[in-house]
Amino acid sequence: MAKVRGIRGATTADTNTRDDILAATIELLQELVRANQVSPDDVAAVIFTTTPDLNAEFPAQAARRMGWDDVPLLGASEISVPNGPTLCVRILMLVNTEKGQKDLSHVYLRGARNLRSRGTEGATGS
Repeated sequence: MAKVRGIRGATTADTNTRDDILAATIELLQELVRANQVSPDDVAAVIFTTTPDLNAEFPAQAARRMGWDDVPLLGASEISVPNGPTLCVRILMLVNTEKGQKDLSHVYLRGARNLRSRGTEGATGS
C-alpha cells in the first residue's frame, strides 16, 4: 500500500528575478523527480518556501511550466534567520509511494548544498 512521504530539496537563485527563480526551481524539481523516479500523478502536493529576499516570482510557477496543472501547490516565505542562506528556494514534495522514507533522495543544489550538514533547515532538521 502506498504511503504519503515527504521529499525535501533546496537550491538558490542567482538573483531576485523572475527568470532566475523559475530556472533554479525547475532545475530542482527536475532533479527531485529524476532522483526519486516520481511522476506528477504520484505527487499529492508541493510546498515551496523562499527566503524573504526572493519575491520577484512564485516558485510554484515553475511546476506549472512543467505541466503540473493538477498538483496542489502552496508558497510561503521563510523566516529571516541571522546568517541564514539567502536567495534560497526550499521544496517539500509530498508523494504517494511504496518506497520507505530512507529510500527517498533529498536534493540540495547550488548554494543550498550545505544546508543539511549545517543543520540550518529548521526545527525538523531536514
